[in-house]
Amino acid sequence: MSSAVPKDYNTAREEPQTSGTGPETDRQPQKIISLPQKADESSGQNPTLIPYGRQDINQADVDAVVEVLRSDFLTQGPVVARFEQAVADYCQASHAVAVNSATSALHIACLALGVGQGDSVWTTPVTFVASANCAVYCGAKVDFVDIDPQTFNLSVEALEIKLREAKNRNSLPKVVIPVHMAGRACDMRGIRRLADEYGFSIIEDASHAIGARYQNEPVGNCLYSDITVFSFHPVKIITTAEGGMALTNDSRLAARMDLLRSHGVTRDERLMTEASEGPWYYQQIELGFNYRMTDIQGALGLSQLQRLDEFVAVRQRIAASYARLLADLPLQLPSPQLDGYSAFHLYIVRLQTDKISLDHRQVFEALRDRGIGVNLHYIPVYLQPFYRQRGFTPGYCPEAEKYYSEAISLPMYPTLSTEQQTSVCDALREVLGQ
Repeated sequence: MSSAVPKDYNTAREEPQTSGTGPETDRQPQKIISLPQKADESSGQNPTLIPYGRQDINQADVDAVVEVLRSDFLTQGPVVARFEQAVADYCQASHAVAVNSATSALHIACLALGVGQGDSVWTTPVTFVASANCAVYCGAKVDFVDIDPQTFNLSVEALEIKLREAKNRNSLPKVVIPVHMAGRACDMRGIRRLADEYGFSIIEDASHAIGARYQNEPVGNCLYSDITVFSFHPVKIITTAEGGMALTNDSRLAARMDLLRSHGVTRDERLMTEASEGPWYYQQIELGFNYRMTDIQGALGLSQLQRLDEFVAVRQRIAASYARLLADLPLQLPSPQLDGYSAFHLYIVRLQTDKISLDHRQVFEALRDRGIGVNLHYIPVYLQPFYRQRGFTPGYCPEAEKYYSEAISLPMYPTLSTEQQTSVCDALREVLGQ
């Protein structure tokens, strides 16, 4: 894939800095082209970068955090429980378990579903590595299902073919983790149908998709899955700075995840292996983790949740503007969703490379040179060195690799101004020679 974007320009983790320029370890690579620069004539420097994503913090958010800072409970207080209930109510789910990251939520979700040594977990290759790593943490084997080239989500057709082959080999997955890429829900009805036929559990990785709708119902209601996971990283739809949450309609799964997030320790006498010795008594009944969310984070999340619908509506307006402004360019734009709507965490376009003179890397670099903080989501997970060492090779998921060679994430966040969006589109038009 000679046109792939260089390592320097790809996120080494899901959580790039809010400037949108990538992780702290990013460095400026050597330029390989000499297209004219859009420099600030007064300084000779490139203009201020328009990031691909950033948080929106208002005074109410600040006040909510300060109120907790002045309270008796910075953590393990009442605010996290209020945040959990508010998200569960919004999503129409029965239970919610808040943790310190979506990665932690994915981990305890796998454990709650009994994933362990010898099991197999399948996910999409076009996702952040955490969607696969969560299974490795449990000692399971990870495999990948190719994507739908129109939605960039896990392909139900490819999943069905792979399941049929796996059944013949007696190697069906214990869990499948579809990822709602860029905020658009997967075909969950199709995946649920296959789960019922082949007997696997489902964890929806909805890290990008809080506030989205599927079948005109809120993503997170777990109607088609066992557990749904959200992320609250700063570039996501709402933020707790760092944080995540697992939702479920199964009280047993919720109780297990609640236990796992806090060291496997309980004060519930019904769960203890022997009688309590007094009101101070607790027992560690299994190996858990310190995955707790603080009340500071919970307060920020509870405040941000009040603006969730507003955030999603603004993102949809920005997406509609992009669709209008870019309609005549040699790009594949996000396809319409007829059974709901995307939360538009990301706005991803695919270059029609046969219609332009520059390759993928050149377009990416030229946009960065013009102050447009484009990004790429994601490098197919199995191409990472960690997974290559486990036997995966280029060509394993052809649609995912073709996507990777063409995809660019444009700036998308609620405070992106009309002028900034126009600058993004003008720069893209110029770079593509249109």
